[in-house]
Parts: sequence; structure tokens; C-alpha cells
Amino acid sequence: MDRLQRTFSDISHQLSTDNTLTKQPSPTPTATTLLSLSAISEVEDAKCECCGMSEECTQEYINRVRSKFSGKLICGLCAEAVEEEIEKMNNSEVVVEKRREEAVKAHMCACARFNRLGRSYPALYQADAVKEILKKRSKKIVRANKSEKGGLARSSSCMPALAKELKDRALVN
Repeated sequence: MDRLQRTFSDISHQLSTDNTLTKQPSPTPTATTLLSLSAISEVEDAKCECCGMSEECTQEYINRVRSKFSGKLICGLCAEAVEEEIEKMNNSEVVVEKRREEAVKAHMCACARFNRLGRSYPALYQADAVKEILKKRSKKIVRANKSEKGGLARSSSCMPALAKELKDRALVN
């Protein structure tokens, strides 16, 4: 028992030597002590206007996101989806800001459609997705078939020849 000692942490030591524990009046804060303290940024819950997910953000971050995405507050996942949509557009004649606005609108429509159908009726949403895939595929097939045609165009109808042949058969019978 003689060898046991009480532990004394660095923080306890610092607090015991500090003015607050010794009951001495603290000096008035000067400009240098106020500048050395870092500002504590307030964190608030922000809800994504596309998908509805909430995340903790500072007001500075919220302002930056809104200025980048046409006044809309969107989460990081939706921001990545918007960037992908911009890359898919690839219209060099359209200004970057216009492309970003169009991409945000397209992504918001996709999220609204998913929230309306996908969450409530997942089977219906999947069937609708298959329908869209088939529509795109059929358009590609129609375009491919149009380019393969190119034979001779018909110069006249064959109906008079068929009518004459039918008349001749009727006379023979």
C-alpha cells in the first residue's frame, strides 16, 4: 500500500493553477485573447430539396451549396447525381449555369418520381423502369431498320393487275 499514488492529470494540474480555482479576479479580456479564440460555427439540420435527406450543415456550407445549385439546397449524393447529369448533357453551346439548372430540374423530377412511385409501389416502379428501357430499345431498332431500307420505290399500284386477274378467273368459272 505504500507504493500506491494518486493520479493527477495534466488538466487537473492546469485547472488548479488557473485563476478560476484560486478565486483571484480574472483580468478583463483583451483584443488579443478574443482573437486567439476560434469562432464556433453553429450547426443546423438542413433537408435536401431533392431526396428529403437531412444532414447537419453550417450556414456557410448551406449558402455555398445554394449559390452553386440555383438556390436549391441539395445533399452531397444529389450533387454528385447532378454533376453526372451535366456530363450526360454535354451541350457545348449551352452555358454552364443553364446546364446546371437543367440538370438540377431533371434530378429533382427523377427524385419526385421515385418518391411518388418507388417508395409506395416498388413493383410498379420497377415495371415502369422496364417500360422505359423497352421504349428506348424500340426507338433504336426503328432507327436501325429505316437506314437498312433503300431498295427501289414502287412506281405504281398492283391493284389493277390483281383486279383484272380476278375478273378473268370469274369469267372462266
